[in-house]
Amino acid sequence: MDFSIASILALDGLTNGAVYALLALATVLVFAVTRVIFIPQGEFVAFGALTLALLQAGKVPGTVVFLLALAALAAFGDIVDGVRHRKPARRVAMNVARTLAWPVIASAIAFAVAGKGFPLIVHALLTLALVTPFGSLIYRLAYESLADATVLVLLIVSVGVHFALVGLGLFFFGAEGFRNPSFWEQRFSAGPLTLSGQTLIIFIASVALIVALWLYFERTLQGKALRATAVNRAGARLMGISSSGAGRLAFTMAAFIGALSGLLIGPTTTIFYDSGFLIGLKGFVAAVFAGLSGYPLALVGALAVGLLESFGSYWASAFKEVIVFSSILPVLLWRSLRDPHTEEH
Repeated sequence: MDFSIASILALDGLTNGAVYALLALATVLVFAVTRVIFIPQGEFVAFGALTLALLQAGKVPGTVVFLLALAALAAFGDIVDGVRHRKPARRVAMNVARTLAWPVIASAIAFAVAGKGFPLIVHALLTLALVTPFGSLIYRLAYESLADATVLVLLIVSVGVHFALVGLGLFFFGAEGFRNPSFWEQRFSAGPLTLSGQTLIIFIASVALIVALWLYFERTLQGKALRATAVNRAGARLMGISSSGAGRLAFTMAAFIGALSGLLIGPTTTIFYDSGFLIGLKGFVAAVFAGLSGYPLALVGALAVGLLESFGSYWASAFKEVIVFSSILPVLLWRSLRDPHTEEH
């Protein structure tokens, strides 16, 4: 291997690592706030890429039907909760309207723009509007009533949600794979490296989102409330911070990050209905490097996973996935020996 090949592999690894970093940050965020090891994080990636592909093809994506169905179930849950706790009818109606507003508006826009030849950026923004609400809806329907359950129970629920989303992805998108057009076709040469415009967009978007998350958690009241919930859920409740609201917000942000990752990675590889699992799992490996708690370490771990995958595919392409996922074993062993074992309360 000479320097030029190593440079190309390093660039490819850092590009993939930038996407894995976003997924790792989302995984750490969700676990820190809700204690949920969110295995279906990668499904948001697939939903984002495939929704954009169908919009580009002039079709109304199945995401719209799925979103409306989940919103209807959540609205029905609001009604049942209102009747059970004898809430005022006006308050129940407001909760139902709040639940249905965004999904209905986004779905109506999707029906209006489908097949009208709108530019790629419009379809990309609409994709984010369609996929992002899935986070809050899935949390409400699958996790909110189990918020105080053990991590193991929440993990089992995550496995069930993963299989459900994969099956629904097959139903709504089909078995065919899609590869989206690049957002920027320009290419730049620097010695042996050829840098595409899409690669630059991936780096810029990843850095911008990471900085935005840092500013959000450090400078805003909502961000500080999320951090307080992550540190001490009981204490946050005593201070008037809603753990349910924090969970919904964390899942919404995770869905947005996943959908954005799907838009970024869609032009670089063919995405199938089940492609999100492996992509999300690599983000999870990076999050485990950080102990599911530290954002900077999650970023470093994601870049390491990207580089390991890139160089592993060069030396042993048939075993690149084995190499990546085996790297988690020494990390788990080190953390097991370093950290004391405590029972969960």
